[in-house]
Order: sequence, then structure tokens, then C-alpha cells
Amino acid sequence: MKRIKLLDREFKLSIPFEQIDGAIAKIADKMNKELSDKDPLLVCVLNGSFMFASDLMRKLDFPCQISFVKFSSYRGTETTGNVKEIIGLTEKIEGRTIVILEDIIDTGITIQKVLEELSEFNPKALKVASMLFKPEAFTGDIEVDYVGIEIPNDFIVGYGLDYDGYGRNLPDIYTVVE
Repeated sequence: MKRIKLLDREFKLSIPFEQIDGAIAKIADKMNKELSDKDPLLVCVLNGSFMFASDLMRKLDFPCQISFVKFSSYRGTETTGNVKEIIGLTEKIEGRTIVILEDIIDTGITIQKVLEELSEFNPKALKVASMLFKPEAFTGDIEVDYVGIEIPNDFIVGYGLDYDGYGRNLPDIYTVVE
């Protein structure tokens, strides 16, 4: 197994890009069937979702727009429990179908905050797409409409996910070695 080191941590390969790409293709297929006549606005939650959003957009075969918001609840490898908005949405979303793009949903704190913020602007529908989902860590009661891969409750990096800002550029996903 391929291993890498970021800062003071070692990580081992857990999800190769080919598997990631296949999961994105399945999400895109489902969206192509369900959203082609909805004129959706995709809302990418930065920083981690930029790779997922980019690869997903190339697989969608209907007109859509994309925008970006930035929320944060992590410091190092732990969630802080506090979500703060850093960059907000500027597009008008009232009456539109909105699809929030997340890199990963673990506790659900960040996605819950995003949903609360966006629902105040009266969208027609709010949907959630996440490349990765940690069911063991999830404490929310929201529905995740599009899930790429379910994973264990391990700390991971790569494919947009980071450890203190490092590792986002890796095409594969790696799990921390304890």
C-alpha cells in the first residue's frame, strides 16, 4: 500500500482515484435523470469540495450554474463544533433548486448550518450531494440525496480534503495511520 507523510502524520492509501471517479459518475447519472429540467444552482462548499465539484460538473449533461460558499468547523483532525460562515452566496436562490456539494459529511454540523442559511432565502428545493459520507459519525437528521462513497469514521486526506491545509492536491484518498 502506498503511504504518504503530511506534517507529523502518516497516511495510507484507502480510496484510489478510479473508485472516486466511478462514484462521481453514479452521482452524475442520478442527477442527470432527476435534475435535467430543474435549472439547478450547485453550491460548492469550499475548500474541500472544489475537486468533487469540478469533476461532477464535467459529467452533468444539462444546463446548470455553480457558486461557492465557505464554512469551516475543523482545526487539525478534530471538529471544533463551531461553524462560521466565511464567504457567502451572492446569487439569488429564491424559487430555485439548490444542490449543495460537500466533500464529506461526518457529524453533519457544517451541512446543517449550510441548509439553515440557504433555507432562509426560500429556494424551491434544497438537495445535498456528498462525495463521502461517514454514517458512524453522523449525528444529524438531514437527508443526503446523493452519496458517492460511505466510509468509516477515520481521518482522511486527499482529493480536496486536508490536514491543516496539506494534502488537498492528492488525486487519491488516504487514511491516517494511528
